[in-house]
Amino acid sequence: MQNNHLENQPIKELSIIIPVFNEGAVIEKIIKKLVEELKNLKINYEIITINDGSSDNSKKILENTNFVRLINHPYNKGYGAALKTGIKNAKFSWVMFYDADGQHKAEYIKEFIKYSNKYDLIAGDRSQGIYVRPTLRKPGLWLLKIIANYLVDFKIPDLNCGFRLVNKNAIKKYLHFMPNGFSLSTTSTLAFLKDGKNVKFLHIEIDKRDENTKSTVKAHHALTTLMLLFRLIMIFSPLRIFFPISLFLSIIGFGFLIHDLSLLNISESTIFILLTSILIFFFGLIADQISALRREINK
Repeated sequence: MQNNHLENQPIKELSIIIPVFNEGAVIEKIIKKLVEELKNLKINYEIITINDGSSDNSKKILENTNFVRLINHPYNKGYGAALKTGIKNAKFSWVMFYDADGQHKAEYIKEFIKYSNKYDLIAGDRSQGIYVRPTLRKPGLWLLKIIANYLVDFKIPDLNCGFRLVNKNAIKKYLHFMPNGFSLSTTSTLAFLKDGKNVKFLHIEIDKRDENTKSTVKAHHALTTLMLLFRLIMIFSPLRIFFPISLFLSIIGFGFLIHDLSLLNISESTIFILLTSILIFFFGLIADQISALRREINK
């Protein structure tokens, strides 16, 4: 049975969540452009700004900005934590994530909305635009993408674009294991794909980051994201990790076994490798059953 929202017309109400951390130089201009576009769309909307412990004048500017609802974090909790706060406080059933660094183009909002009657998540896809990732991040992001595609058995064109529209009720069930950092976009995409939700990747172009802002993504975030990918897959499909390891050890073990049989002496190492491969396989089966039961309980 389909979700009710998939049978309805495109949405007429929208909560837009903007995480803000030291964006005082640009946030007022970004909100002004956003409001202009939303007025043209003639929908009911709210703009929720999450001041994530900014140390500049962001809080003061937001307090004096019309058309926004301000929620303050007492200290910097992270991009993902700000989004989760916004989701929990949103009054409409659809939420949009919108960055405060000047890269997102408000005119794409109407394109996202067009697909809201068919999909649970519409995520931005920058792969065919002018977006150029920083050189130092490219190897890590490439590896993460390869691993993510394997884990979900789906070719993901853009793993971590922050410009997205999502059904609030669909994403709320995953918030308890979503990270507080920049990996929320990545893990939410994988969660929706692995749980059989309808996901659309919408081609978009983004502007260059405003010269008055700077990225707060650090190199260590790649390792954090990698660990979260494996954690996520353990929740949704553990055998995608356990089975390849078990198979690899089995191949090695049988290779050693054939060699040992030719010498008429089976070594302890061969027995250990074969038993380990069997144990890992059965651990994977148990983990897979626990994962299935957990998803069934949370439906």
